[in-house]
Amino acid sequence: MLDFQRIKENAGKYFRDAKGSHDWEHTERVLSLAVHLSQVEGANVDLVKCAAVLHDIARGEEDQCGGKLDHAVRGAELAREILSTLQVPPEDIDRIAHCIETHRFRNHLEPQSLEAKVLFDADKLDSIGAVGIGRAFLFAGEVGAKLHNPGADIMHTQPYTEEDTAYREYMVKLRKVKERILTAEGRRLAQERHDFMVAFFERLNREVEGVW
Repeated sequence: MLDFQRIKENAGKYFRDAKGSHDWEHTERVLSLAVHLSQVEGANVDLVKCAAVLHDIARGEEDQCGGKLDHAVRGAELAREILSTLQVPPEDIDRIAHCIETHRFRNHLEPQSLEAKVLFDADKLDSIGAVGIGRAFLFAGEVGAKLHNPGADIMHTQPYTEEDTAYREYMVKLRKVKERILTAEGRRLAQERHDFMVAFFERLNREVEGVW
């Protein structure tokens, strides 16, 4: 049996010093999106809820090492430890861990189960649209990046540097998210968020360049 409240309480302990771009509020938004997608797509809501609250528990470790650690893989390891102590059945632990280790945009692991696809989409949806723009600027501030870098050669800039701006994140990742969404409902929600985001960064470029 899955004791969601105890799992959620254990997950929350990893966010006491979390940075704003990947804080507990992000987790709660992903949880809400994941529940919605699960209900529409027919995924196991109980498994998805547990995976959602645990999906970023290793994000702090990744930030501390400047992105050298994959928080999805590490998070799955930590989740297995947590779930084992709560007497979660091994088969459920495996299914939840798979969701967590495959939720990241930038790794080679592909979501195989419907539950993993739902978590992947929920997490990606929170990275685009108005919230996604806000999070991108938050992260840029956290690593000491500039406000904007339209003149930079984006493909030759590095993460966790002053060139790791919100615009860089948009060019490297966010504008590509829509094409990676895996569920029908996720694609429906992604389209409007994507369009809003594209319009925002086009306007940002115009304003920075002084084009009225």
